[in-house]
Amino acid sequence: MTVIQKKPDNPIAHLSAEDIEIIGKELDAIRDRVLAERGESDARYIRKVIKTQRTLEMSSRAVLLFSLFPPAWVVGTLGLSIAKILENMEIGHNILHGQYDFMRDPKIHSTTWEWDHVSPADQWKHSHNELHHTYTNVLGKDNDLGYGIMRVDEDQKWHPMHLGQPLWNLVNACFFEYGIAAYDLELGRNLRKGRHKAPEFRARARAVGRKIRRQVLKDYVIHPLLSGPSFLTTLAATFTANLVRNLWSHSVIMCGHFPQGVETFEKTSIEGETRGDWYLRQMLGSANISGSRLMHIMTGNLSFQIEHHLFPDLPSCRYQEIAPQVRALFDRYGLKYTTGPLPKQVASAWWKVIRLSLPNRRTAQPVDDLPTRALAPSGA
Repeated sequence: MTVIQKKPDNPIAHLSAEDIEIIGKELDAIRDRVLAERGESDARYIRKVIKTQRTLEMSSRAVLLFSLFPPAWVVGTLGLSIAKILENMEIGHNILHGQYDFMRDPKIHSTTWEWDHVSPADQWKHSHNELHHTYTNVLGKDNDLGYGIMRVDEDQKWHPMHLGQPLWNLVNACFFEYGIAAYDLELGRNLRKGRHKAPEFRARARAVGRKIRRQVLKDYVIHPLLSGPSFLTTLAATFTANLVRNLWSHSVIMCGHFPQGVETFEKTSIEGETRGDWYLRQMLGSANISGSRLMHIMTGNLSFQIEHHLFPDLPSCRYQEIAPQVRALFDRYGLKYTTGPLPKQVASAWWKVIRLSLPNRRTAQPVDDLPTRALAPSGA
């Protein structure tokens, strides 16, 4: 990726400031229509998903009480893996975005929900909702661009440590929930700058420690102990379920912002940014995953990452409905709607991690192979 302003062929050069503001108004109209229709059907949907997830988790944990028997281990582990994915992706992530706050249900609300994840909900909401969604793909502002451990844009300075980033990324994928907790704490930055003794950081670190203890106690102590003679096999099953959940969520999230075709933006490009400019940055800074309805649910509908970044507070079950309208807007204004099947998007994201572990090549590259540079809307 290379920031848009430095690209030889700027994908938005043909847009006028007026075009950008019209795009913003059309997207506002789509959002307003969904808000006007939002209601009982959306509430029924999330309640049904929560009920399904909890039933699946409880029944899978019950089966794992007999995990000493291989068929029980396989069935229980598979069910628990799916339950954990559903809880994190379609339930936790979206509730914490405030998508269902309109229900005014204190049990399904962004201010009260705590998810099956080692990162405390309030810390995740700050780093994700407030920072990432505000500064999507802005170099030096959006820490999701490489999570502070990888170089994912040619405009990011190369250091020898980046040679190991394919390995760092694999380790991060396996233990993704712990990586997210460290990322939400801004652990690396606070340690480098000597802020680890500051009262605010220490309080946040203690909150993460408490959450980790609760998760470990639930998954690796209480449930295995309840299994009696199946203690070790239940322990292995729970570890496997967490590993599957981590690998899946890491892959889905990588596909949202790292594949070829996604743009990045310079800090200066967001100075004086209008609502239309912000919408345009979300449109070009995200990528979708094509697939079945079941796959969309398993990704938390983040397979519609473009629609999610345009409308992060709309119920996720609405993204598939509005995607054709959003794509038509891309086509009408000559913009690239980046999408593809999961294997293709995952491969593209991983290739970027591998390619950018090396210093920039001095020789000319094809435009399609250039890293994405900061988007500078003509209306900015």
